[in-house]
Amino acid sequence: MNGEKVLKGEAIAGGIAEGEILVSKDPINFYMVSPEKGTVIEKAHDLEDKMIAKKILVFPIDKGSSVVQMDGLYQLSKFDNKPAGFIVLDLSTVLVSNAIIMDIPLIRMDQADYDKLCDGQKVKMDGDTGEITVLA
Repeated sequence: MNGEKVLKGEAIAGGIAEGEILVSKDPINFYMVSPEKGTVIEKAHDLEDKMIAKKILVFPIDKGSSVVQMDGLYQLSKFDNKPAGFIVLDLSTVLVSNAIIMDIPLIRMDQADYDKLCDGQKVKMDGDTGEITVLA
């Protein structure tokens, strides 16, 4: 294991992603992200001006209608700026369906393990097993 720590969540949308974690305390609306830059443009959002492109995004839940959320993720993917993976506390049918359609691994975690994740950590997440390996 080489000092790696494995956390277990609930596998929701399959696939494997590896990358740096970015944590938001606020729900996310992907329509409020610049597709060209991959940065959050929503005013007063916890991640305002931060880049979510290719990051493992840790957030409580999404917000916004299915059409708005799907279009936001689709626009991000057109510019190769969609997040690599989602780790969440709560699920919505919109988030689940969009993660599956956009091929983004999605894992739901309980509060205790969710709180162990922090900005800048490198992780490998497996949306098929629900395992998140915090890399040393």
